[in-house]
Amino acid sequence: MINAYAALEANSKLVPWQYEPGTLGRDYVEIEVDYCGICHSDVSMLNNEWGMSAYPLVAGHEVVGRISAVGEAVSHLKTGQVVGLGWHSDYCKVCSSCGSGDHNLCNQAQGTIVGRHGGFADKVRANAASVVPLPQGMDAKTAGPLFCGGITVFNPLVQFDIKPTDKVAVIGIGGLGHIALQFLRAWGCDVTAFTSSDSKTEEAKTLGAHQCINSRNSTEIEQAAGRFDLIISTVNVALDWNLYLSTLKPKGRLHFVGATLEPLNIGVFSLIMAQRSVSGSPVGSPATIAKMLEFAVQHDIKPVVEMFKFEQINEALAHLKSGKARYRIVLER
Repeated sequence: MINAYAALEANSKLVPWQYEPGTLGRDYVEIEVDYCGICHSDVSMLNNEWGMSAYPLVAGHEVVGRISAVGEAVSHLKTGQVVGLGWHSDYCKVCSSCGSGDHNLCNQAQGTIVGRHGGFADKVRANAASVVPLPQGMDAKTAGPLFCGGITVFNPLVQFDIKPTDKVAVIGIGGLGHIALQFLRAWGCDVTAFTSSDSKTEEAKTLGAHQCINSRNSTEIEQAAGRFDLIISTVNVALDWNLYLSTLKPKGRLHFVGATLEPLNIGVFSLIMAQRSVSGSPVGSPATIAKMLEFAVQHDIKPVVEMFKFEQINEALAHLKSGKARYRIVLER
């Protein structure tokens, strides 16, 4: 039996719960969970905010642990190996996206906490293709958030061939944004942080920002007209997107990784006249995750985390919902 913490219905506290995982698939592995980050996506699934949750629901998709069992067809992973597991737990492996290495864009990709049980448990199972070993020198305690928050902000740097000479801004210095600042600074970019919190200004500079702009001050934003090659938005609220578009250079890109639920109100002429782009992306492929982990080790990049014991999971979720987390929450045994 696998021992977990599950939501029995939407907007309920998590309770201890057991389930029988059945026979381990031939191309699957079982991971003993040592650490598991808590992400806003976990909260959305626990509360059925996206309309696709099934209960009982075991969330948790920023898993770090040790492989305890491998299926008979698995040869590249071994028992005892320290690995991580993110948003996806399986891929079709035969579509054009999988064939070109873009597994994260696979139409048949299976979410770790969508239609299956995730890492708020003592063990979790996943297809071996979605499991990535931690490189030597990586701190397992803080690595979990890289498998969702980290890869979400790292993937655009690879996809859009961001150069060390580029000027890049990040909107929102929270669970995603604070990792983005570190990656961009190490990438060599000139980094700007858009933040509405004066208390985060100096901290943003410590994390990698060369300068900060108050996102509630339209005058400050207007003064940045035509400055940026790329803006990464990590927030889930509606902003004056036309104002932010004006801060892009010709051919600049406004890229969304935060799940803004309201429709974007964007004037098309700002795009046409300067050949600007608006785009979005999900997490990343296993290959890109592995590349991100190596980059993080080389540049000593770590998420800033607050630790809670697994039995404190409801307290940890309440802390996340309060908006006071600095900046990611990780559960530990």
